[in-house]
Parts: sequence; structure tokens; C-alpha cells
Amino acid sequence: MRSFGFRSIARLLTLSGLALPLAALPLQAEVRLPHSLSDHAVLQRRAPIHVWGWADPKEPVTVEFHGQTKKAVANDLGEWSLWLLPEQAGGPYTLTVRGTGAPVVLNDLLVGDVWFASGQSNMQFPLLGFPGNAVMKDSEKEIAAATHPQIRLLRVEDKASNYPVNDITTSWTECTPETAKDFSAVAYFFGREIQEKEHVPIGLIDSSWGGTPVESWISLDALTADASLMPALATWSKFADEQTALTAVRDAEKREDDAADAAHQPKPKHPWHPTPESWQPGALYNGMIAPLTPYTIKGVIWYQGETNSKPDRAPLYNKLFSTMIENWREEWKQGQFPFLYVQISSFNSPPENWGVLRDQQRRTLAVANTAMAVSIDVGQADNVHPPDKQTVGARLALAGLALGYGHAVEYSGPLFREATPDGASMRVYFDHAADGLHAKGGALTGFELAGKDKIFYPATATVDAGKQVVVVTSAQVTEPMYVRYAWQNVSTGNLYNAADLPASTFTSE
Repeated sequence: MRSFGFRSIARLLTLSGLALPLAALPLQAEVRLPHSLSDHAVLQRRAPIHVWGWADPKEPVTVEFHGQTKKAVANDLGEWSLWLLPEQAGGPYTLTVRGTGAPVVLNDLLVGDVWFASGQSNMQFPLLGFPGNAVMKDSEKEIAAATHPQIRLLRVEDKASNYPVNDITTSWTECTPETAKDFSAVAYFFGREIQEKEHVPIGLIDSSWGGTPVESWISLDALTADASLMPALATWSKFADEQTALTAVRDAEKREDDAADAAHQPKPKHPWHPTPESWQPGALYNGMIAPLTPYTIKGVIWYQGETNSKPDRAPLYNKLFSTMIENWREEWKQGQFPFLYVQISSFNSPPENWGVLRDQQRRTLAVANTAMAVSIDVGQADNVHPPDKQTVGARLALAGLALGYGHAVEYSGPLFREATPDGASMRVYFDHAADGLHAKGGALTGFELAGKDKIFYPATATVDAGKQVVVVTSAQVTEPMYVRYAWQNVSTGNLYNAADLPASTFTSE
């Protein structure tokens, strides 16, 4: 986006014959930084630190930070950019940007690790909960204890755009009860765990929006580069048609309400949910991801999928999600940074296919340097927003410690590797099971078997003597060929590994 300084505007006015007296225009213009570079920010340690912004075209800019001095010159569009040398964790520091006008000074900057959090409502779900809708476990206690000077928060505003924007409207804050209560609970608990283990400043960027599909978070360039993703655009077309019909219904209801009582305007019987523009392919990438891609980060945490669980959409999720991960890595230009995500939990939502969606998320682990936190055991059949965000954040943190920091910790529950027929039974092998498998709370449940007809029946399952393989049988399937686990929207599956982490939904089909 083109940015004009005051002197540039003066030159344009002169050329157009509308020049103002010199005294009417400031003689100097100030350099400007994006809102993501603000007081209280965390800058990524052990990596080149990107500093960028806007000034008059050709204006020289100098940046000073912790003994470093770097210079740049704004281009013809008024854009400038430079890189500081990597720094170790520390602070607080001051960053000063000097142009031809007054300097811009940022205070209370820390150097540490920056984690980017995104997704839909279970990521957006704040410590305060959604008042009148969903509560969080121990909310008041957690908010009261949320004073962490070494944790900083940046909540990105909900914004859909038809094109990639270059800035946001919010800035960094210190982590206090007042700022944390409206911040992502999952991201907060993840960041708290990491900070306690690593003892370095942690910056958390929360860029999430409830009720949104994965294709809204992918750039249009990435979506349109692969013909196999075109069904996502067809879904948007269908959704847009439905909104047209809904508009007609709402208009009719409003006319009826107006006729009945001109002084009373009740809420529509068919409210907008979700906000239509938030479903537009690429729109949330443009408004909520693109402006942050110049910011150096440690990695990403992600919690989304519920909106993509309908029968005609769930089978495409692995392809879409894998595309999004690679798209973000390409745009951030930081290589294969850790990408950690939550597998959606249990929820009674027919006719949606949460089992299919969970399995699609599992298959996304084929993408390099990814990890998945299973949440099926903390879900609630009647609540799409389970209150236990502490467990989810802690499991993401285990993955973060393993992939992001090299800790030798078990970070995943049992993951399906392969299944082989053994007479009338199936033997199922798992990764992340080296120290054994066990059923939690009674006999092993959640397994189903199918023959060549692919019709699944409930099955009996036991952990074999070696405690690393599950043996599955069913009286209704004498020649089993396929096995699946925790497939129902609400599952009672209770397979865990020695680290007390639950097994993921899977099918061997």
C-alpha cells in the first residue's frame, strides 16, 4: 500500500496547481512503525530482528537498539526495512527510529520467543470465557493469577480483507489480569508453561476468529495454485447463496416487527453467524495474517477444524490444512518453524463428521515439524467450547518443548502406525508407545472393525502382553481388513500411553 509523507503531498499539490503556502505544511514528517512494533513488544531471540515501517520516499532512516545501529532508505513508495543482528534473551530495552523529523521511541522491549496463535473460537476463547455462552474452568482464579511481567500479549482485531493489508490496529500489552482476561486461554496457558520451563520472555500473538473455516486463513495465491482445492471455492459460493436467502428472510421479519411495533426492534430470529466476510477464502489471511508475516516468530499454535467438519467438507481438510501450513511458512520466510495444533475434541453435532475431521488432522502430521495435541478426552457432548483449556494448553506446550526447544519429553499420545490381519483379529501398532499402552478407567473402548465391505462394527480390544500393540476382534467381522478408533463425534475411547496422553482418532482405510 502506498504511503505518502507531507512533503510528497506538497509536491503532488504543486503539480496539480493546488499548492498550499509553505507555512501551512509541516516542514518535517515523522517515520512510522507498524502497530506490531510497539512498546512492550517481544522480539525474537537468536534470529535476525526485522524492523520496518514507512517514511517519505527516499528518506534516510536510522534504527538504534541495544548497542546496534542500522540504517535504511525509504523506497519510492515510502517503505523501508532493515535487519538487526540476533540478540540473546533479555531486556527491557529501548528501540529508537530516527528520520528527518521527530524520532520514534519504543520502550520496555524484551527479547525472547514469539509464538503466533490462530484458529477459530476454541483458540479465541478467552480466560473470561464467552459471557452468557461458555465458561472456562477456574476462570476467576486463573485471571487473578495472570500477572506475568515476562509474558507479553498482542490481540489482533477481527478483520477480513479482499487484499493483503500491511498493518493492524492493536499493539502489545503486558500480561496482567486486566489484559489476559480477554486473551486466548489456550495461548495463555501454552505461553505460561513455556515461560516457566524456558525462563525467557514470551510474546504471544492471538490472531483468531470464531466460526471460521481453514480456507479463509490461506492466501488466495496458495488456494488458486492447486486445482484440487477448488471445492473450497465452491463451498464459498454455496455459502454466499445461502446468505442471500437469509437476507430475504431477515428483511421480511424486520418488516413484520416494524408493522407490529414501530418502537420495538427485537433481535433477528435468524442472526448472522458467522459473519459472512469471515468465510471468504483468503479474507482472514489478508486481514489477520499478512500484516504479521514480516514479524520474526518462534512458531505457530493452531486450534481450528469444527467449521470444516460437514460431510462434504471434512475429507478435504488435510489438503487444505497442509496447504495453509506451507503457505504460512513460505510467507514468513523462516523455514520450517514448529507448527503445533489441536485435534478437535468430542461434540454431539450430527450430521457433521468430527471423526473424519479428526483423522484428517492426524494425517496432516505428514507435514514436517508439526505436532498434534489430542483433546478428545476433555470435550463435552453438549458444549462445542469445552471449559478445560488448561489441559489443551499444557499438551501444546509439551509439543513446543519437544519441537521448539529440543527437550526429551513425550509430547504425543499413541499415533496409529499400521494394522495387520491376524486370523479373525487385527493387530494395531502405534508410535509414541515405547513405554507401553493402557486403558484408562476400565476395559479398552472405542475400537471398530470392518471387512472388505467397509461396514464397521463395535469391537473388543485388549493391549497385548508386550503392552505396545492392541489386538482387536469382533464377532460380526470374521475376516477383518480395517480398524478404526474414536470415530464417533462423541467418543469414549480410552487408550493412553505411559505419559498419560490419549490416542488420536484414526482409521486404517
